[in-house]
Amino acid sequence: MGSPVKDKNAQVTFLKQRLNMFLDLLDAIDPESTEVEDIDRLIGIMDDLESKVREFNNRDEE
Repeated sequence: MGSPVKDKNAQVTFLKQRLNMFLDLLDAIDPESTEVEDIDRLIGIMDDLESKVREFNNRDEE
């Protein structure tokens, strides 16, 4: 992986990019053919994003 993102603006940009990728993925999903595993992967992506937000918040407090 790359080096930690410590700059606040870079952190926000990173999170925006990840969120936009997630939204693009949601737009591409066909609700008629979506399976439970697909939903589980989406939940995992959201969990990863939430972890990144917490990680960035913890860095700001240090």
